[in-house]
Amino acid sequence: MDRKSETKQIAGHLTADDWKLRKKQLEDSPTEDNWAQAYEDFFRQRLGLRYLEPISLLQREGSFQGEGFSIVTIQCALIEFLEATRQGKNYRFVQNASQLGEHEYNRSGALFSYFLSRNSPFSDYFDDESATEFYKSVRCGLLHEASTKNGWKIWASGTKPVNIKNRTMFRDAFQRALLEYIENYGRELLTDANLQAAFIRKFDHLADT
Repeated sequence: MDRKSETKQIAGHLTADDWKLRKKQLEDSPTEDNWAQAYEDFFRQRLGLRYLEPISLLQREGSFQGEGFSIVTIQCALIEFLEATRQGKNYRFVQNASQLGEHEYNRSGALFSYFLSRNSPFSDYFDDESATEFYKSVRCGLLHEASTKNGWKIWASGTKPVNIKNRTMFRDAFQRALLEYIENYGRELLTDANLQAAFIRKFDHLADT
């Protein structure tokens, strides 16, 4: 077995070695076409296979008897990754923040809330306060106790992702908003040097861990 076949797959069948080759291409020839291909091959494929397609399967095959909790749990895990990729930050488990490197974080709350309150289309519905409330009552409730907290409900159908006043999340509209964000990010990535540098930091970390 050759060395390449033993390296970790980070996006479908693409491996850490594939990423290193692509990174060199992006650094040597950072054209919009090359960045568009990197987005599709690594970012979009990774999200599709690991998150978006499983969510679609649950949506199609669900019976409206509770699968929304699984869907939203996946969505909440995805949000942290999306913002971490946008900022080029990598999670490191340490108790003391002073031990963190320049592009590391050890608390997900601020990153999660920032995503909702600063990025379109979610920023149309969330401010700092409501994003923090959503993090505590939905994200943390689901991940730690498999339940929403503080009166939050998950419904399937709705015209917008959330109704903050009624503490209701509409999982399918929320998914459409996530897909909109992902497509917008792909367009921004083609020309935004800061996003490109952050993208490389994130995938370097994924390839090395």
